[in-house]
Amino acid sequence: MAAADDRGALEATIPSGRRGRATWLGVLGIGLIVALLAVAWLQVRQAALLRQAVEVADDDAVLLVYQAETEYLRLRDEWSRSSDPRRVLDAPALQLRYDIWVSRVGLLHNERIGNALATDTGFAETLQRIDRFIRRADAVFAAPDGPGPTRVALQELEPELMSLGAEIHGLSLRAAHRVGEQIAARNATVQSHNLVGIGLTVSLSALTLAFALLALRQMRQLDRRRAALEDLAEHLRSARRDAEAASEAKSAFLANMSHEIRTPFHGLLGMLSLLRDTGLNQQQVGYLRTAAESADHLLAILNDILDMSQLESGRMVLSPAPVELRALLRDVEALMRPQAHAKALALHIGTDPALPERVLCDATRVKQVLFNLLSNAIKFSDHGAIVLDVQARDNEAMAELVFVVSDQGIGIDEATLGTLFRRFAQGDSSRSRRHGGTGLGLEISRNLARLMGGDITVTSKPGEGSSFSFRMPLRPVQAVPAPRTLPGDAPPPPRPLRVLIAEDHVVNRQYMAALLERLGHDAVFATNGREAVEAMRAAEGKPFDIVLMDLHMPEMDGIAATRAIRALPDAAAATVPIVALTADAFTETRDRCLVAGMNDFLTKPVSPPKLAASLRRFFGSTGGADFAPEPAAPEPAAAGGESPPLVDTAAVALALQAMPRERLAAMVHSFLDQGPQLVQRLRAAVRDAQPLELRVNAHAARGAALNLGLAALAATAETLHEGASHLPAHEIARHVQRFADLLPATRAAAIAAGLPLPAGAAV
Repeated sequence: MAAADDRGALEATIPSGRRGRATWLGVLGIGLIVALLAVAWLQVRQAALLRQAVEVADDDAVLLVYQAETEYLRLRDEWSRSSDPRRVLDAPALQLRYDIWVSRVGLLHNERIGNALATDTGFAETLQRIDRFIRRADAVFAAPDGPGPTRVALQELEPELMSLGAEIHGLSLRAAHRVGEQIAARNATVQSHNLVGIGLTVSLSALTLAFALLALRQMRQLDRRRAALEDLAEHLRSARRDAEAASEAKSAFLANMSHEIRTPFHGLLGMLSLLRDTGLNQQQVGYLRTAAESADHLLAILNDILDMSQLESGRMVLSPAPVELRALLRDVEALMRPQAHAKALALHIGTDPALPERVLCDATRVKQVLFNLLSNAIKFSDHGAIVLDVQARDNEAMAELVFVVSDQGIGIDEATLGTLFRRFAQGDSSRSRRHGGTGLGLEISRNLARLMGGDITVTSKPGEGSSFSFRMPLRPVQAVPAPRTLPGDAPPPPRPLRVLIAEDHVVNRQYMAALLERLGHDAVFATNGREAVEAMRAAEGKPFDIVLMDLHMPEMDGIAATRAIRALPDAAAATVPIVALTADAFTETRDRCLVAGMNDFLTKPVSPPKLAASLRRFFGSTGGADFAPEPAAPEPAAAGGESPPLVDTAAVALALQAMPRERLAAMVHSFLDQGPQLVQRLRAAVRDAQPLELRVNAHAARGAALNLGLAALAATAETLHEGASHLPAHEIARHVQRFADLLPATRAAAIAAGLPLPAGAAV
């Protein structure tokens, strides 16, 4: 505000003086131009006069007339001597004088002399008389073979020759007078031009002095104005620093508030997830679903506001890395397909065969843009299909990777298209709009696209659907060729992965440790979701490559822990692959995991082939060695009530692929040793009417039993898990007792299957 006031004051005081100076400068400039033009005209005029004096040469007229008169006088004297009878007639001398005079008279016929003496009428008459005399005299002198002029002929022509003397002399005087007048006129003109030139020079000097004085004054004014502008610039710099500090404070405030809001939000989402597993009736399930959707919506708004703040402050930095393009598209499809399925929409993803396998990009931000475009397409469509088409296009400047998201929804009119990418603008802004949203998603997406060097464009027609094109530079990454192995050389071992396993059951932790050890990877364990989040936050120096997340854990379950990890400020930690571990194979459970941000889904029992295949999907050959194919699942129990076997030999065989028999036997008997304590916890939950506690313990026991191949115990634990919220208490107690009865029978069956008790262990 201070800078604006200073700018206003400066603008209010400067214009009047500036207009006055501009007027005087204009007048002086025009005067200088006029003076310079006058001086130039004067110089041109003087040059023209000098050129005319040289070209016309009026002074020659006097000289020619004077020469003609001189030769006339000489001819007359020689003529008188030749006509005197007392003297000898010298014809050659007379002929010479006559010829010279005639040549001088011929020069008087020059056009320039005629122009100079054009106003003298006696000049033409005199020339005519001279010409008549010359014609008569030529008759006397013309006979080349004759005796020459006779004295008698000379005496006859002498009176006429003598009469020409006065006229020739008068002509000479008039020519001299005429040329004198012309010279005097030229001198007067030159003198007047000199006076004008002196006057113009004085005026030009005065104008130049005035211009210099005004320019000096202007320089002083400019110095004062520059000082004022420097002061204004300093005020603006100060205002900019204040604005930047305010922006940084706003960004820091948003970041802090985001963290402060996200923490209870994640707790809220976690509690809602736990509440979903309690015994709820249909109405309560509906209430819970609405609460969870509202919380997810608020969390999305919070993320949008934080992203917008980072984009505004310029602090958002891309982290490009080599990415498997088709794996990225599979992740996008896995997350968006449940949303499309919920609205009975088809979701198709097509890729150009010419696309490279790996590209250089920021996978997190590319996914964010695609998630936003696909979410909008699903939101504004009630039927048809959503299509994501990925193409490679060659433009003149560079190759581009183009993601085209098309839908068959409500479409967008021309007026809305013009404001679609503005902040808080929405495709449906009517009071009765059916589709929610903050209006930030498209602006964030376009800013992210432009930050990547691309852009987002849209074409749409109301009632026919829309098509959004997300363009970005295509930077293929060539796969590093595997080095040739010489005969006898062993291939290099795969890189060990650092795996975080969030699992609350000790036997499951032992089992996963054995599997990962067999695959050559390092395992780090967390006993609940909160510990997993803290481990990810503290792993900046040694980041984890992947997280294996159990869904049902105390304090914070796997869903809430995944959301918390995805919200971490560290981009590497927030984008780490997360694989769900659960004994639930239901589609709803898988969808919940993918929507929460997980990348893959493994159902227990986690066999070595399953785990190795999942790791290879993310890390290629680094994921681990190949295992024998998993045998076909056994046929389900007959309807007549045939119970599952105590020990599943197929599951045991798979487990033995990952660990020695002695280690598997030790894990089986360790689980069975913990059975009595588990039975006590189950009975306490039944006695205290705690269905949630019963479900958590039964779920953990089921997962461990499935991993170890203890099929009968796993089936009983599953019955307890599923019936905890609706079976009568006596029925639940009967299943708990059955679980207790199966413990010794299962131990005996395990020993019979080749899994003996560890040395020194007591039954």
